Amino acid sequence: MRYRTLGPSGLLVSELCLGTMTFGGSDGMWGQIGQLQQDEADTLVRAAFDAGINFIDTANVYAGGESERILGQAIRNLGIPRDDVVIATKVLGPMGEGLNARGASRAHIMAQARASLSRLQMDHIDLYQIHGFDAVTPIAETLEALDTLVRQGHVRYIGLSNWAAWQIVRAIGIAEARKLAPILSLQAYYTLVGRDLEREIAPMLRAEGLGLMVWSPLAGGFLSGNYSGGTTANDGRRASFNFPPVDLARGDAAIAVMRGIASAKGCTVAQVALAWLLHQPVVTSVIVGAKRIDQLQDNIRSTEVVLTAEDLAALDSVTKLPPEYPGWMLERQSQYRAPFAPQKG
Repeated sequence: MRYRTLGPSGLLVSELCLGTMTFGGSDGMWGQIGQLQQDEADTLVRAAFDAGINFIDTANVYAGGESERILGQAIRNLGIPRDDVVIATKVLGPMGEGLNARGASRAHIMAQARASLSRLQMDHIDLYQIHGFDAVTPIAETLEALDTLVRQGHVRYIGLSNWAAWQIVRAIGIAEARKLAPILSLQAYYTLVGRDLEREIAPMLRAEGLGLMVWSPLAGGFLSGNYSGGTTANDGRRASFNFPPVDLARGDAAIAVMRGIASAKGCTVAQVALAWLLHQPVVTSVIVGAKRIDQLQDNIRSTEVVLTAEDLAALDSVTKLPPEYPGWMLERQSQYRAPFAPQKG
């Protein structure tokens, strides 16, 4: 397991992050995603920690708070020292019926930070993330609430999730102008069959030095290789929760190439998908979730898969984004000055 600093900080996190969306579900969507209870969650957390994973992600909205509660209890049950793990959670989604029991307002953030700490049985959250963009709340209000939590010691670092590039840059500017706690990272969707963030978000992350945490790195199970040819596995997550959306024609072409690489390397299609992400310089940590210990162990072995330049080129050829304005114009006009541009490592 390798470790990387998270954005512009000295915080070291493992290249794989344990996702806990499968913890605690019962009815509805969360039950379809996962229904792991305490003993099963303890087993996964133990296996992840023993493999060198020191980074764990959850959210207040996962299973209505049950994911946080089960995770916090697992840390206690296993006797894992608090300072040996980096705990990330999120706030935005509905946590009650009231109009103000959702969003990124100061009221909701402050109330939910306390609730998350109680469920986690912890005195601080290492990385507190805004789970999505709230069009109602001014960005400054959100950032000032997060800054208050940092100054109080309840939160160590702050991040965002599922924001557009322009929204993130605007937030960075507000934080810098008002001397608020800096934004450290973005949690976003990124896979071989979902490379949209390469247009605007990835260049922005590199320019601003932010870390990237990748959610759903197997595209909701599609990149396990069990769904090609337009078929849907009977026992997979996509059978009941078909998300994130995937262009099946492009996805099938990608899986065909991935199967060839997996066969040559003696690994699984899923491991190739994860390894590809780990080879992308913009990626800090890849969030892997599981319902079974063998799934988690399979994901962890992706850290041992080395993709050659030829492998990466073959994968790129079937998954790269089609040219889109202004990208193709920027590329064309940049050639005027390309010989004089500084080389970036």
